[in-house]
Amino acid sequence: MSTMLKQNTVRTFRQSLLAMLGICFVIMMVALDQTIVATALPTIVAELHGFELYAWVSTAYLLASVVTIPIFGRLGDYYGRKPFVVVAIVTFTLASVLCGMANNMLLLVLARALQGIGGGMLVGTAFACIPDLFPDSKVRLQWQVMLSAAFGIANAIGPSIGGLLTHYVSWRAVFFVNIPVGLLSVIFVSRFLPRLKPKHDTKIRLDWLGALLITLFLGSLQLSVEWLPEQGLSVPVISVLLTCLIAGFLAWKQEANNEHAMLPFALFRDPALAALFRLSLLMGFTMFAILSYAPLLLQGGFHLSASQAGMLITPLVVCITFASILNGRIVHHLPRPEAMLYLGFGLLLVCVTGMMNINPHTSHPLIISLMVSGGLGLGFIMPNLTIFVQETCPRKDLGISTALLQSLRMIGGMLSTALVGSILSWRYGHDINQQFARPVASLINDPQILVNTEGQQAAILQMNALGEDGLQLIEQARATLSHAIQSSQWLGIAAVLFAFWCLRRLPVIQFKPRGA
Repeated sequence: MSTMLKQNTVRTFRQSLLAMLGICFVIMMVALDQTIVATALPTIVAELHGFELYAWVSTAYLLASVVTIPIFGRLGDYYGRKPFVVVAIVTFTLASVLCGMANNMLLLVLARALQGIGGGMLVGTAFACIPDLFPDSKVRLQWQVMLSAAFGIANAIGPSIGGLLTHYVSWRAVFFVNIPVGLLSVIFVSRFLPRLKPKHDTKIRLDWLGALLITLFLGSLQLSVEWLPEQGLSVPVISVLLTCLIAGFLAWKQEANNEHAMLPFALFRDPALAALFRLSLLMGFTMFAILSYAPLLLQGGFHLSASQAGMLITPLVVCITFASILNGRIVHHLPRPEAMLYLGFGLLLVCVTGMMNINPHTSHPLIISLMVSGGLGLGFIMPNLTIFVQETCPRKDLGISTALLQSLRMIGGMLSTALVGSILSWRYGHDINQQFARPVASLINDPQILVNTEGQQAAILQMNALGEDGLQLIEQARATLSHAIQSSQWLGIAAVLFAFWCLRRLPVIQFKPRGA
């Protein structure tokens, strides 16, 4: 059993402000990277030539994050969070430099995996610093306005910066943006974030076997999701599925009755926590289905530039911040705080359904309104899930519970990116081969040709040489890509509908009084 030192109860306003600024820079760095890369990704893939690894640029990051979030969330419970936050910032920043220097897709994917390790360490520790600093939930919600503002600033400028840098400088510049933000993060965190080291009544024993089994389970889960739609029940896929099942069973046996478990399964036996964890998974699934493939739809399907796509996506991430701030002012006054989750998922359903029905002729204000709906929905969901989990879990498991919530959101994103990407690739390739003769199909069977202007012009010339109208065929291919992306978004709708079913099973949330 452990307790946190009571330094957090005597901190002055200035000390709290400077500590929160450090955490805000950390959150900003992670959020800025995610939004910038999502906007620039179609151009990156087009230049490096590797659409088969399109999903892996995101899933490599997500997989590494998913594995490290619960491990470092638990280590933060044991040793304090500050040292891990500092190491994570350095790792994330160095990995960003490697991403910007990558000269092929494989190196980019590997660098993104390293970046994901740093990002997972940050998410697993930085978010849990907030309840350490402010144990009272009402005070915490007031200070979390700063986090919402930092998140909003990063998300507001991220898509636009990503589009502008990609269009006018180079896609490599989108990764180098993390360098100055990383330096600010290190300075503020190392100087102003207090190290609140827990006191333990018993000797700490690290469950490295459990950590290894969890890593093996999550890694094989990702591979099975990625390979199954493409290869079917082939020998490699069956081997990975068996590894996933065996590792999952052994991890459960290892962690179920382990006093020092990296992942305490007892948390899942709490009805409220289990429901909140499921909702985080489903929210992550839907959110990444939109964020990962909306830029490709707008650029490849609707023939918009990277900067235009960035401007249309910006309202989504800006409204996340606005809704988070608004939520912090009203949720404590509601007799049923969980009602905000119903509102959030309802708005998210409007966004996904609308995205499935837009076309190149849809007015930009309508697309923006759909993005606003999605942003407001996410802004009403994300902070409430965090606050509700922190109010429900035992104090000794605060770090791992917060980390697990974030990890499950990442797992949802990982599954979404892989499944939607696999369905998209299969559907686009199948439809192209059905609609076009082999010489033409071979020129446009890779969607990256619809984003890469130079490659597209070359393909048009080759199709014209074959006696075809190359420009018309490119437009037909754009329609095929749009249809493939929008068809795959049915998965997001299914996730939201399942979330409504889970909400019915969520007990009434009650905020703990000050000092509880």
